[in-house]
Amino acid sequence: MKRLKASEIRQMYIDFFKEKGHMVEPSAPLVPIDDNSLLWINSGVATLKKYFDGREIPQKPRIVNAQKSIRTNDIENVGFTARHHTFFEMLGNFSIGDYFKREAIEYAWEFLTSEKWMAIDPAKLYVTIHPEDTEAYRLWHDMIGLTEDRIIRIEGNFWDIGEGPSGPNTEIFYDRGESYGTKDPKEEMYPGGENERYLEVWNLVFSEFNHNKDHSYTPLPNKNIDTGMGLERMASISQDVKTNYETDLFIPIIEEVEKVSGQKYLVDDSLDVAFKVIADHIRTIAFAISDGALPANEGRGYVLRRLLRRAVRFSQSLNINEPFMYKLVEIVATIMEPYYPNVKEKQDFIAKVIQSEEERFHETLEEGLSILNDMIAEAKMNQNTIAGSDAFKLYDTYGFPIELTEEITENEGLKIDMESFETHMQAQRDRARQARQNSQSMQVQNEVLKNITTKSEFVGYDTLQSQSQMTDIILNGKRVQQAESGETIFFILDKTPFYAVSGGQVADNGIVEGESFEIEVTEVTKAPNGQHLHKGYVKFGTIHTNDPCHVKVNATEREAIKKNHSATHLLHAALKEVLGNHVNQAGSLVESKRLRFDFSHIAPMTKEEVALVEQKVNQEIWNNIHVQIHEMSIEDAKSLGAMALFGEKYGDVVRVVDMRPFSIELCGGTHVSNTSEIGLFKIVSESGTGAGIRRIEAVTGQEAFLYLEHYLELFKNVKVQLKAKDDSQVIEKTIQLQSNEKALQQQLDEKNKEINQLKMGDIKDQVIMINDLPVLISEIEVDNPKALRSTMDDFKSKLQDTVIILASRHNEKVGLIASVPKNYTDKIKAGDIIKNLAPQVGGKGGGRPDLAQGGGTQPEKITEALQFIKNYIKSI
Repeated sequence: MKRLKASEIRQMYIDFFKEKGHMVEPSAPLVPIDDNSLLWINSGVATLKKYFDGREIPQKPRIVNAQKSIRTNDIENVGFTARHHTFFEMLGNFSIGDYFKREAIEYAWEFLTSEKWMAIDPAKLYVTIHPEDTEAYRLWHDMIGLTEDRIIRIEGNFWDIGEGPSGPNTEIFYDRGESYGTKDPKEEMYPGGENERYLEVWNLVFSEFNHNKDHSYTPLPNKNIDTGMGLERMASISQDVKTNYETDLFIPIIEEVEKVSGQKYLVDDSLDVAFKVIADHIRTIAFAISDGALPANEGRGYVLRRLLRRAVRFSQSLNINEPFMYKLVEIVATIMEPYYPNVKEKQDFIAKVIQSEEERFHETLEEGLSILNDMIAEAKMNQNTIAGSDAFKLYDTYGFPIELTEEITENEGLKIDMESFETHMQAQRDRARQARQNSQSMQVQNEVLKNITTKSEFVGYDTLQSQSQMTDIILNGKRVQQAESGETIFFILDKTPFYAVSGGQVADNGIVEGESFEIEVTEVTKAPNGQHLHKGYVKFGTIHTNDPCHVKVNATEREAIKKNHSATHLLHAALKEVLGNHVNQAGSLVESKRLRFDFSHIAPMTKEEVALVEQKVNQEIWNNIHVQIHEMSIEDAKSLGAMALFGEKYGDVVRVVDMRPFSIELCGGTHVSNTSEIGLFKIVSESGTGAGIRRIEAVTGQEAFLYLEHYLELFKNVKVQLKAKDDSQVIEKTIQLQSNEKALQQQLDEKNKEINQLKMGDIKDQVIMINDLPVLISEIEVDNPKALRSTMDDFKSKLQDTVIILASRHNEKVGLIASVPKNYTDKIKAGDIIKNLAPQVGGKGGGRPDLAQGGGTQPEKITEALQFIKNYIKSI
């Protein structure tokens, strides 16, 4: 076998299949594009679903790719096993209705065993097949020449992720030799079993059935091949190392961690876990951020935050107690640069994000340890056991590995309810698995549309009307020769000015009319073979195939759409200027009334940033830039500096929308001829959509004017209500009103304070002793939460050594606050008081051991609740 670098194996795989007539599909971003069903791209086939289920026909039916992927359903195993990863690369070759089992098996065997390629000794390879796949058996046995004992039948060899294409698969295993075997009777010492000797290196899926909605299986009209080979695993075999972590993909990262920590890899098994966790997780985090994801509290951002915190926690076992992960980004970028230059290009930004997140987590760690200490104290009073739900919360929310929690609690002589913890963990796995099963399903292949190969020309860049011919009519899923009044049909024209929904731009609507019929077009998409597929309602008459027709796009809406699309390009460029080059488009919607633009950015924009972006866009509108449209090669477009949307697939010839010097982008949408046509640009809102993605909504032209007109009308109404003589007085009178209100509120608070003092007399007389604790429990009259806190401060200044619990009612709501002197927090905690008190008045709350707040919605229960909390303190 050849000893190869991982980068050489990747390139060799691609070169082999290029020789076999395969088209190279570039690796897609880890953040899915136009596929909300997936959290991450998690396999080589994930980006090709549209080809497999027939929604789109690829340029070539043979495809090869090296696809970066993320899977996080087994995070807790990473570091403890030889080959679990959260980030990995799948090398895949695919056939969409072209070759099938024979060629797939031939290609795999040739690549692995040929002296020109991997040169693996054929005697070391075994295969598994599905028991009923007699064709695969015959090919391995008769064509390849494998003996019976090297073909293992396994029932689980069937690929099925729900509705859509499915089928049996065959796997190829490499025998690493007897030294990797054990005499443990629990180990399944055969290819396909759980063992370290026989490594699966290739999986070939024969996609030949449709999994239907009723869970029946029918033969696919077009059979497909989906194969995958893990780069990390193949590298470990080629480089003859025990685990994936000793390959050239990981060792440079581990060596850097050795320098930082002063510890050595492959010396202490317990420390090796930390090295592996750090090396794996930094690859995932760096690549995910480079592809547009950012740490957050939900979705993809939550996954990144959890991975980073897990790595930081494990780093502490290597005596690393300060931010350092960000320093590893440069090494990851260097290792992967030959095929993934994006990480290198964004290296500084990625490191900045990681460093910020690390610093934040080191602060959070203190809070997590404080919470664990509270749990330990509570457990010592309750059967010496930490609840499984509490241990899971530490793991899930604060990133504490369960092993760490076990270690700390064991030192305290406590146990963890591991059965309950595992229940929570399994529930989390089930949710993730269910999400994968639901989200990865493809659509059932549509044979009707796939077989329509009629040519259709889009002429909508140059005209909004055309004389066309009706070439194909689809009614109720079938190709028909005619359609009647009142029916909703799909149809194709030999040429059409209707834009099909694409690149965030909505489709045109309009009318198709003939001598004796009229169709109202409501939707336009692209058919699998690329034609514009129109959906329309037959308003009257009968339509036949080959009928001539006059086609008219709604010109008013198209003009508005053009303005919004061109404004979107200006907005993209302005955001990069104001916020930085890390800004990437993460989605857009361009319609006639408005535009929406999603982009990657780590924090909300300030008012100043929003205003500056708006100003820059309007300046370019007023600069009267002539918008030029060019068609050229992708290489020429990039040399001009044209911005391509990251992850989008472009053909050899691309369309460039040129608004230089401010903006130049690749785009297939419709645009104005001059930026001045946009008229006016106004940002309506800036918000977050989660996981480090921001969203701007804006209007242009007439809609921008109407938007400003609406606010001008509101301003006039406010002016009338304030009785302002001119516009400049509006602000002055508003400030005066606010000042008056503040003064009145202060007077009211003072009056309430006097009333409370008169009612309570000397508050020192209200203090009672409960369990040797001085306690004041009282209902007071205040108008708002701020006044409640102020009263608490006043009481604390007079009763510095007293537990104080106050309640108030205002507008049918209850306010609660508790204070515990620090010298008593080992006996009772303010947070626990509020957690127990708030539910008594229909609410919730919590806080620190020395100060906590809460609220409720049942003021009629305040007296009863205060008596409850008195009894609660007695019971401690």
